[in-house]
Amino acid sequence: MDAAAPQEITDPKIAAAVAAAEAAGPGPGESVRIDSWIWAVRLIKTRSLGATACRGGHVRVNGERVKPAYNVRVGDEVRLRHEGRERVVVVKRLIRKRVGAPVAVQCYIDNSPPPPPREAVAPAGIRDRGAGRPTKRDRRELERLRVLRGLSGMGGSGTGGSGRR
Repeated sequence: MDAAAPQEITDPKIAAAVAAAEAAGPGPGESVRIDSWIWAVRLIKTRSLGATACRGGHVRVNGERVKPAYNVRVGDEVRLRHEGRERVVVVKRLIRKRVGAPVAVQCYIDNSPPPPPREAVAPAGIRDRGAGRPTKRDRRELERLRVLRGLSGMGGSGTGGSGRR
């Protein structure tokens, strides 16, 4: 696989941005930390979140759990579990600095499964604005929905209040 394949980039602005990102990136024979790379290609919002994900075992490179300082190379398969979704990408380019989204997608090949539909991810128990305070019956129905979806740990002791009466 050719690491620098400019023929696939059709937009001249994106091609120029990719060239600038590669110029600021590591030289031949150098490497990039995994926490820095997943942040630079916009798979995760902050580098510290990337490091935390690595320490928590949510980042795997070629099937192995890695630490934040692991050096990633071109051709590595990176699996990242973040926000309830698994991303599977193959490293195509190494960059150190965070770049725009059109440039970031040029740095990896995305083999991720499609995200679940929005209806499937909708949180349980969202009430319409201005609907007023829920009745006891409404609260019990909301709690039943939360238990069915596995979100029972949200309500605390189950009394339904903040402790004040």
